[in-house]
Amino acid sequence: MNIEYEEFENTEDLLLYLSSVAPPMKNFMPINSYKGFVCSFIPLSQSGGDLFLMLYAKGELETGIYEFDVKTRSVTKVEGIERADKTYFIVMIPKRNTIADKAIENM
Repeated sequence: MNIEYEEFENTEDLLLYLSSVAPPMKNFMPINSYKGFVCSFIPLSQSGGDLFLMLYAKGELETGIYEFDVKTRSVTKVEGIERADKTYFIVMIPKRNTIADKAIENM
């Protein structure tokens, strides 16, 4: 497995980047909080290969839904996805993530 890395200064910068690359008309994305990192993995190989980009910032978030306002760069934990003008992140804390384990090991 090959992993490329892109580190962000803080969680807000990571969420700002992910908001800008989110598919059109999709205002929510899953991310992980795992072993001291808030991260997302993007497959870089279109043919099902083993090349991934790990986007991450050091930090932690609790499991739940977070509303991110791009203009103010504010992150708020919310109960549901309600507004089309906001970007939402569904944070999960996996018990085990072998891709993340490999990526963290090779940092």
